[in-house]
Amino acid sequence: MIAAPDRPQAKPTSIGRSAFLVAAGIFLSRIFGLVRESIFAHYFGLSFAADAFRAALRIPNILQNLFGEGALSASFIPVYARLVAQESKEEAGKVAGAVFSILALVMSVLVLAGVVATPWLIDLIAPGFHGQTRILTIQLVRIFFPGIGLMVLSAWCLGILNSHGKFFLSYVSPVVWNIAQIAALLIFGPRSELSYLAIYTAWASVIGAGLQFLVQLPVVLRLAPALRFWLSSLGENIRTVINNFFPIFVSRGVTQLSAYIDTLLASFLPMGAVAALFNAQALYLLPVSLFGMSVSAAELPAMSSALGSEQQVAEALRKRIESSTKRIAFFVVPSAIAFLALGDVVAGVIYQSGKFTRADTVWVWGILAGSAVGLLAATVGRLYSSAYYALRDTKTPLRYAIVRVLLTSALGYFFALHLPGILGISPRWGAAGLTASYGMAAWVEFLLLRRGMSRRAGKIQSPVGYIARLWTAAVISAGLAWAIRLGLHPHRPVVAAGLVLVPYGIFYLGLTATMGVDQASALWRRLKR
Repeated sequence: MIAAPDRPQAKPTSIGRSAFLVAAGIFLSRIFGLVRESIFAHYFGLSFAADAFRAALRIPNILQNLFGEGALSASFIPVYARLVAQESKEEAGKVAGAVFSILALVMSVLVLAGVVATPWLIDLIAPGFHGQTRILTIQLVRIFFPGIGLMVLSAWCLGILNSHGKFFLSYVSPVVWNIAQIAALLIFGPRSELSYLAIYTAWASVIGAGLQFLVQLPVVLRLAPALRFWLSSLGENIRTVINNFFPIFVSRGVTQLSAYIDTLLASFLPMGAVAALFNAQALYLLPVSLFGMSVSAAELPAMSSALGSEQQVAEALRKRIESSTKRIAFFVVPSAIAFLALGDVVAGVIYQSGKFTRADTVWVWGILAGSAVGLLAATVGRLYSSAYYALRDTKTPLRYAIVRVLLTSALGYFFALHLPGILGISPRWGAAGLTASYGMAAWVEFLLLRRGMSRRAGKIQSPVGYIARLWTAAVISAGLAWAIRLGLHPHRPVVAAGLVLVPYGIFYLGLTATMGVDQASALWRRLKR
C-alpha cells in the first residue's frame, strides 16, 4: 500500500523543465566525454594499453556506482526532498551532514583497502589479462581509487542540488573531469609511450574528480546552510536513509556484477575486446543518460515530494509515469534504430582516427547493434525504479535486478564464448553477444517492474499505438538515411555523419510530426521560435 501523510497536495513540479536542465547538463558532459573518447581512441586505438585503462577504470567505478549517484540518490533524495518540501530546514541539514560524514568515513576505508588489494581485484575482474597488460592495469587501478572516492562525494552534492531543484550544475559538473583528461591526452599524447600516457591520464582523472566536487560545494553550502557534519546520534530520518540504502546498494551491486561479468568474459576474447566493449557502452549509454536519466532524475524528487491521500499519490505516480514514458520513448526509439542501422557512422565520427581503424569501427558497430535490442526497456526501466524509490520501496527493484543479472550472465556466457564458434564467425564478435544478452534481460526486468507498479498504483496505460508510430517513423527514416550512406566513402566519418545522421534526425522529426506525435509537434514549435 502507498502510504502518505494526509496533507494538501503540493504544487506540481515542472518535470519538463527539470528534465531539460538535467538533459542539458548531461548533454554537455557527454559531449566533452565523447571528445575525450575520440582523443583517447586516436592515441590508444584498441591496444593492450586501451584494454588495461578500460579494465582499470571499471574496477574502482564499481565503488562509485555502488555508493554514488544510483544508490545514494535513491535512498537519500526521497528523505531529504520530503524534509525540504515540509520546510524542516534544521532536520534536513542534520540528515545531509550525517550522510556526508558516513560516506567520507566509509570511502576512506574502502579506497585504502582497494589500493592494497588491487592485484587480487585484477585476478577477479580480468583473469584473462597477462604480462604487460596486467602490470599496467594494477598501476592504473591504484591511481584511480582516490578519484572515485571524490566522485562519490560529488554524488552527495547531486542529491542536495536535485532536491532543491538545481539540476543543471550537478549534471554538468563532470565536464571538468573530462577536461582534465583531455588536457593530459593533448599535452602528453604526441610524445609519450602508451603505458606512460595511460598513467598520466589516470592522474588527470583524479584531479578532475576533485574539481568536480569543488565546483558544486559552494552552491550546496548556500542551499543548505543548516548542514551539520557530525554523527552525534542517528535520528529516525538518518536511519531511514541507511535502511533504504542497503537494499539499493545490493541492487546496484547486482548490476555491477553484470558489468563485472561482461569485463571478465571480454578479457577472454581477442585483444581489444574490453576496449571495444567500453567504446560501444559509451555510445549506447548516451541516450540512456540523456533521456532516461534526465527524466528519472527529475521525477525522483518530484515523486518523493508528492503529498496528499493514498489515492492522490497513486494518481500522481501514474500520470508521471505515463507522460514520462512517452517523452523517453520519443528519443530512445530513433537512437536504437540508429545504433542498429547506422552504427558505423555513429562510431566512426567519434572514434575513427589515428590508431583506431575502419575495421575497429565496424567491430564497435556490431557491439552497438547488440545494445539496440533492449535500449528502450533499459531506459524506461530507470523511470519505474525511480517510482519505487519514491515510495521508499527498495526491495522490489532489487529482486527484479537479480533476475536480470542472472539472465544476462547465462545468455552472455553462451553468446560471447560459444555462439561465435557455432556460427563459424570470428570470436571477436562474441562482444556483441554481451550487449544483446543485456538487452534481452532488460525487457524481462522492465515487464516485471511495470507489472509490480500497476499493482501498487493502479493500471498504467501502455502507449502501444504511440510507440508503434515511433518505430515506424524511425525505420523509414533509417532507410532513407541508408540510401544516402551508400554513396559515401567509409573513410571520411565526419562527412558521413553530417550527411547521414542529420538527415536521419530531420526525417524522423518530420514523419513523427506528420503522424500526430505531440512531442514532435512541440519540438518543431520550439525550433521555429
